[in-house]
Parts: sequence; structure tokens; C-alpha cells
Amino acid sequence: MRDQYLSGEYLVKNPRWHADESPWKVKYVLQMIARNKLAPTTICDVGCGAGEVLRLVHEGLQGRCSCWGYDISPQAFARAHRLSRERLQFKLADIRQEKDAHFDLLLLMDVLEHVEDYFTFLRDLRPKAEYKIIHIPLDLSVRTVLLGKLCDFRAACGHLHHFTKEVALEMLGDVGYEVIDYAYTWQANNLRYVWNENRQNPLRLARRVAGFVARAIVALPSHVLFAIHEDWAARLVGHWRLLVLAR
Repeated sequence: MRDQYLSGEYLVKNPRWHADESPWKVKYVLQMIARNKLAPTTICDVGCGAGEVLRLVHEGLQGRCSCWGYDISPQAFARAHRLSRERLQFKLADIRQEKDAHFDLLLLMDVLEHVEDYFTFLRDLRPKAEYKIIHIPLDLSVRTVLLGKLCDFRAACGHLHHFTKEVALEMLGDVGYEVIDYAYTWQANNLRYVWNENRQNPLRLARRVAGFVARAIVALPSHVLFAIHEDWAARLVGHWRLLVLAR
């Protein structure tokens, strides 16, 4: 499965490399940093993809941090490298091979589900930073199982593993991470962003808009249930993700 990130296959399946999801993800990341009074001066985004998350985090912290993005995909690096500027750099490399690399904060945004051996991966990353912010899709729910969506996640997005909140938190404990804080997140793409990013490709635009509408339909019952019981909403309706602060 690693080959698809090196060969360009993943880019064919996901031409925007999920850059359209970056604004809402960064909103939650900045909230987590502020809520826990973190003051990182160095940040590393592991598996940074197109680099948009790291760019927005850098801007959200008013450029006070030196930020580095790492990815093993040449296609992702080519996109991210265009965003480089002072105190915002990208590298085509496996961060685990950088022996002297150490940061105040690591970001792992929707990465673990793509990694074959995520236990070893997390253990190798643990010494690289004191704090880690980890974002994990919660693919496992009653709805996704009944509708047979798990294979779709694998085929379209390369998800090798599927998590619930409880499994994700237990997994982090198993590899020696201390969970400090966590919060559910909800994918809330901006329709204007979807339009601007896809208007040159009508077919892709139609698919993105259809996905936007589908998420809006799912959002109503899921948010109603979430107001009653957060875990039930994630387990039954799904479409929630988990943001974890750990060390």
C-alpha cells in the first residue's frame, strides 16, 4: 500500500490531496493548542501531504513558530514545496530517519489509518517531540458497517485500519503515549473553497458538491444525537473524527 504514495496512484484518486479539508482541521488544532496553553516554537507535520494544514497553522500562530512538513510522496512534496517561505519548510523524507530531528509539537493529521504498522510508527515518533496532536478518522460506526462503507474508505482513501474513539485511545496508551486531552471533530468543508478548488473540472466539482450535500444530510441527525450523547453519535451515525493531544 505504501507504493501508491510513491507512484502517484494516490494523487490520481485524490487530486487535491485533501487540501480542501485543511481549514476546518486547523480550526480544531488551534483550539487544542490554545485550550491546553501550549506555546510551541517548533512544529513538525508528519505526512504533511499538500502542506495546507501546516501553512494555515503557521498563519494561525502569526508566524511565531518554525514549521517543517515531512512526506514520503514526491507528488505531495511537489505541491507542498510551493508553499515554502521563511520559517515554513517542507522535506521529502521519512521523519523517522532524521536522527537529530526534534520539535516541540508533532502533528499527525489523518496519517495512522494509512500506515501498515502504526504501532511501530508511533513508537518511533515518540522521541521526536514532547507533544503530539493526532487526528484520527472514526470510520467504524453502525451506519458505515451496515452500508458497507469500510471497503470504500480503503479503495478511495487508502484506509488500512478503522477506529472507534475507544480503540484509538487504547491504542495510544498501548504504545506508551499519555493522552492529555481529546475532542471530537466534524468535517465542515467550506462550499466556496470546494468551488474555487474544483471549478476547472466540472466532473470533480460535481462529485465534491455531492459529497458536500451528503455530509449535510448526515450532519443533522448526527448533530442532534451528538447533543444528547457524543459517543452514541460517533458509534451509530459516524462521520466524526478524533483529535488527541498526547505526549
